[in-house]
Amino acid sequence: MASLSARFLTPPLSHTAPSSSARPRTRLFAGPPKVAQPVDAGRLEPRVEERDGYYVLKEKFRQGINPSEKVKIEREPMKLFMENGIEELAKLSMEEIDKEKSSKDDIDVRLKWLGLFHRRKHHYGRFMMRLKLPNGVTTSAQTRYLASVIKKYGKDGCADVTTRQNWQIRGVELRDVPEILKGLAEVGLTCLQSGMDNVRNPVGNPLAGIDPDEIVDTRPYTNLLSQFITSNFRGNPDLTNLPRKWNVCVVGSHDLYEHPHINDLAYMPAMRDGRFGFNLLVGGFFSPKRCAEAVPLDAWVPADDVVPLCKAVLETYRDLGFRGNRQKTRMMWLIDELGIEGFRSEVVKRMPHQWLERESSEDLIKKQWERRDYFGVNPQKQEGFSYVGLHIPVGRVQEDDMDELAHLADIYGSGELRLTVEQNIIIPNIENSKIEALLKEPLLKDRALKVTEEVQRLVSVTRPVRMHWTGCPNTCGQVQVADIGFMGCMTRDENGKVCEGADVFVGGRVGSDSHLGDVYKKSVPCKDLVPLVVDILVKHFGAVPREREDMED
Repeated sequence: MASLSARFLTPPLSHTAPSSSARPRTRLFAGPPKVAQPVDAGRLEPRVEERDGYYVLKEKFRQGINPSEKVKIEREPMKLFMENGIEELAKLSMEEIDKEKSSKDDIDVRLKWLGLFHRRKHHYGRFMMRLKLPNGVTTSAQTRYLASVIKKYGKDGCADVTTRQNWQIRGVELRDVPEILKGLAEVGLTCLQSGMDNVRNPVGNPLAGIDPDEIVDTRPYTNLLSQFITSNFRGNPDLTNLPRKWNVCVVGSHDLYEHPHINDLAYMPAMRDGRFGFNLLVGGFFSPKRCAEAVPLDAWVPADDVVPLCKAVLETYRDLGFRGNRQKTRMMWLIDELGIEGFRSEVVKRMPHQWLERESSEDLIKKQWERRDYFGVNPQKQEGFSYVGLHIPVGRVQEDDMDELAHLADIYGSGELRLTVEQNIIIPNIENSKIEALLKEPLLKDRALKVTEEVQRLVSVTRPVRMHWTGCPNTCGQVQVADIGFMGCMTRDENGKVCEGADVFVGGRVGSDSHLGDVYKKSVPCKDLVPLVVDILVKHFGAVPREREDMED
């Protein structure tokens, strides 16, 4: 069980209060999108229409659409779930499925609406299954069930903590999917609408309800959003034909653990005339071609309107979003085209009373706030209880580790686990009297990645430095928001030989002065990363070479 580790950056049971001398922070978000040209009235005609319970692209708007849109037109993906198409598909062999384009598209494209991703290239016949886990809250029973699923798949089975505060499991075979879906429902889970052109897992504060400094408990709001998006696990075809994926978060902490600046819609807590509600940010996203920070919608909604506002924004995007080049179909491209005020007016049209208040000046997020680290032992707002933050290298968890996590949550906590967008895990609700015993558990012994170990051997770092790694070109590891980010690539060494490498990003921030990092150096061979990281840490993060530190001592 070597895949987990805990970093203890502060002594057990200590709590770091916000620094009163923290330097003033810059504003979190970039300016508005580029100024849009006047939009022709015909452009505001909805491009989709309802037919037989599903939304489809109108024939007049089908010229120049991308291949994924054509697949949706040929057969409605949600029928695989809502009309039990998965039951029949699962009875076929892979050879039978691959004989016809339609069924081949089912397993390679349409099943993503059920959160199933075929690993055709490297694991033919095996699927990754992504779940929905609002706010990253899961139970020991759910964790054990997922562990039991991946156990049967041997070396192909494992689980990941995702950057959407979520579980995904690997190695699944199609023939087992109907049974797995039933098991998920029995433990209160779903994988529905978690992939492709759908709303992804609603993100919230991983310390919701236990944080002494939280602004608001985000769990009720993320649960409501998830229930609305999936129609309580039954499937919501009103929202399953979006132009691309769409991310939403509810912020409940001054630390901005939710990363609001990279969400399509972010709810930012704010008061208005004694009423609690949210200012709104829209349009943030990552892609291989463009990274855009969310911008203010100049709107505030009371807490009761969280779902109606989400519905209005989604319908605006569904109705008007571009469906050509997939690299230009995220919601920010629509905001660019309409202008923020034009986009806002379309959202207002789709609100229940066609009314939306302007942004409130009573922002509840403190601008002068040092982002806290949740690793190690930290006191909860509940007297006598603490939570423990565990570091999960690259977010990968094996079946035995999942079982052990569930066991620790039951024995020492309340049977609950929290997942974070940095792909780590928090065990909450631990009685302080049990902390010492928990820290002696084998699963919590320190393990570090090779590069980190080498770097720490060469330099001493006086503050935490967040390093994100990803091998995915779609920026799944969110390397742009890391202090130092590594995006895997193939490159050539000094002899011209092809080797594994990484593009290195520096300067990303999360918290009250969040911004995206910049490319520091491209195509660095992996064997050359250690000296480069050491140089970055010394030049930009105040690290001290070990030899100099020894001399100074």
